[in-house]
Parts: sequence; C-alpha cells; structure tokens
Amino acid sequence: METIYIILAFIIGTYMGSFYTVVGLRLPKKEPFLISRSRCDQCKHELSLFEMIPIVSYFLLGRKCRYCKSKINSLSTYIEFFTGILFAVAYYSFSFTPQLAVAIGVISLLIIVLVTDLFYLIIPDEILVFFSIYFIICQLIIVGLKGTIYHIGVGIFLFIVMYLIMQLGNKLFKKESMGGGDVKLMFLFGLVLDPLLGTLTIFLGSLFALPMSIFLYFSNHEKVVPFGPFLLIAFAFLFFAKIDPMMIIHWLNL
Repeated sequence: METIYIILAFIIGTYMGSFYTVVGLRLPKKEPFLISRSRCDQCKHELSLFEMIPIVSYFLLGRKCRYCKSKINSLSTYIEFFTGILFAVAYYSFSFTPQLAVAIGVISLLIIVLVTDLFYLIIPDEILVFFSIYFIICQLIIVGLKGTIYHIGVGIFLFIVMYLIMQLGNKLFKKESMGGGDVKLMFLFGLVLDPLLGTLTIFLGSLFALPMSIFLYFSNHEKVVPFGPFLLIAFAFLFFAKIDPMMIIHWLNL
C-alpha cells in the first residue's frame, strides 16, 4: 500500500510541477494562470487534456507541438519529473502527517521561485505573501499560537541577518549584491526552521551557488547569478534531512 501511495504522490507531483511552471512563467508578466489553459509558446494554440499529461505527452508528441511543429522546451518536463520525485520523497518522509503539508509548501515554493528567478531574476511578492500565510497556518495547526509567534520571531531575525549581509555586500562590491526577494525569503525560512538551521541556509546556499557561479562566469562571463534557487535548495535539504539543531551545536562544541 505504501508503494501505491508513493506512486500516486509522484503522479500528483508531476501535475503540480506543470502548474508551478505555468505560475512561475506567467505571474511575473501579470498573465492569468488559474483560468486560462496552457498553450504553445510559439503558435499560442491552447493545449488539449492529452497534451497536458505531464512527461508522457512530451514523448508521445515527439517533443514537438502537434500544430506548428515547433520544438517543445524540455524544461517543463524536467521540472515535472523533479517535482514528482520531491512529492514522492515528501510522502515517504512524512506520510499523512501535518508535516506533509509543510513539505508540499516547501516544494511548491522551491519550484515556483526556481522558474521566476531563473527566467526573470525576480521573486514576486505575491509568492512570498502567499507562502508566508500558508506556513503560518501550518504552524498554527502543528505547534499552536505560541509556537507560531516564536517562528514569526525567527523569521524576523533571519530577515534582519540577511538584510545586514546584503548591505555589507553592497558596500564591498559597490553595487547590488543580492535581490530584495532573497532577503524576504529568509522570513519564510524562519516560519519553518529554527534560528540555527535558518542561518545555515545562507552558508549552505552560498556553497551550492559557488560552482555554478564559477561555471557561468568562465563559460559566458555571466556575472548575475540568481541566489534565490540555491537558498531554497539549501532550505529544502535542511527541512527534509530532519537535522537536529542540538546535534550541530554538539558538533561545534567539539
């Protein structure tokens, strides 16, 4: 039975990954994403239900639009598969518990911001507000009012830490060192993680971003690297790893 639930979680995740891609591509351009159907990027023809089946339709259509024959961008298929894997991992890790709702929120935030930040180098405030409310509601259910207030305080603390780092970076590099969206993300991290793990996302995210930054610089001299996705990868990693902060403190004391 558990295997069936994991497979169902993967299938649901692929559909959600397709939806998240649409949200990430349309929201920054103020285009509707809830009431309008998906369409071909080239000929703008609305896709049928068959053409919107995640992953499978991409290969059955020969990786081309059935109307204008233009090549379909494979990014959406990769995101669908990756989201499906994450949904399966979320169920495997948390089963049917309140933490599963938090895990789905973490995955959703990761995928949507991955798209918006990679394509437009922005993290829309609408996304941050929505997921702030979502995580607060989750924490009210899981830890109650007192615990939720604590996490809001952690979020404010992490926001201030990241803001100070941004100001320091701006002075050192004499230009904008990171976007405001990256700073605001830290508030959301505090709604889920404790202060130590939340702070650790900054260093872990920087570690993840370093090799990509070096590669992009030497391959095409790209100097602007979106930091948000790497912060979110670190955030998701720490959340799913279920790391006990006390273990880190004990290790540091050694």
